Amino acid sequence: MTWSVLFLVLLGALLHASWNALVKSSTDKTLDTALIHVLCSILALPVCLYVGPPSPESWPYILGSLVVHVGYYFALAGAYKHGDLGLTYPLMRGTAPMLVAIASFALIDEALSPLAWMGVACICGGVLMLGFTRAWWSHRKAIVFALSNAVLIAIYTVIDAKGARNSGHVAQYICMLFVLDGWPFAALVFMQRKGQVWPYVRTRWPVAMGGACASIGSYAIALWAMTVAPVAMVAALRETSVFFAALIGAWFLNEVWTRQRVVGTVAILSGVAALRLG
Repeated sequence: MTWSVLFLVLLGALLHASWNALVKSSTDKTLDTALIHVLCSILALPVCLYVGPPSPESWPYILGSLVVHVGYYFALAGAYKHGDLGLTYPLMRGTAPMLVAIASFALIDEALSPLAWMGVACICGGVLMLGFTRAWWSHRKAIVFALSNAVLIAIYTVIDAKGARNSGHVAQYICMLFVLDGWPFAALVFMQRKGQVWPYVRTRWPVAMGGACASIGSYAIALWAMTVAPVAMVAALRETSVFFAALIGAWFLNEVWTRQRVVGTVAILSGVAALRLG
């Protein structure tokens, strides 16, 4: 992994943490998640018209990813409803990279070096440490949602990585994915919350637009990086977003920063160094 790819993925991690913090800070997590991703679709449409549709070989991957993403958004909103950003975000993002590493080895035939495996393990361990508390089991619902989401994250990551590689034109794949992705989940939410949608949208859309831009930038960087670097390494490096989320939670959401989080941060940074060397 080159320095340029590493720094771009770290930028994507910061963007990912930012839009997740926006969702956590909202008064209605489910509506906010739906609104952000509808805005993603709207922003992606003109770019999609410019670059053109992806190749026919890409469509099974795009459709499969759309199905998985619907479950992801429901689990994401549920996790944030029942637990703090500092607990749920690390759980979701900390367990997914190891699942991606195993899946990419089994399904994409990508073998990592021992040092790279160590890097993935350090990042996963550090991320989980950032979220661990003694009151862990008092947040059972949040944990169930978060761990379920980790599995969904691993599934759509492998699907999209393979789809982007097979498409031959990663920008076409990314744009079409975003154009279609926001609507299935949003339609389900909007139908359930008919009387609440437009009042919420009118007051929240300027902030949600920032979240939409961050979401597009984050995943676009990750998918592009997966076409030039091993999927497992990119997936693990992307989860340094938890470090940024911990900082955001401490600075803006009044969540506590402890020695344990410092140790977790050191483990994450060690993992980043191992991935760069591996």
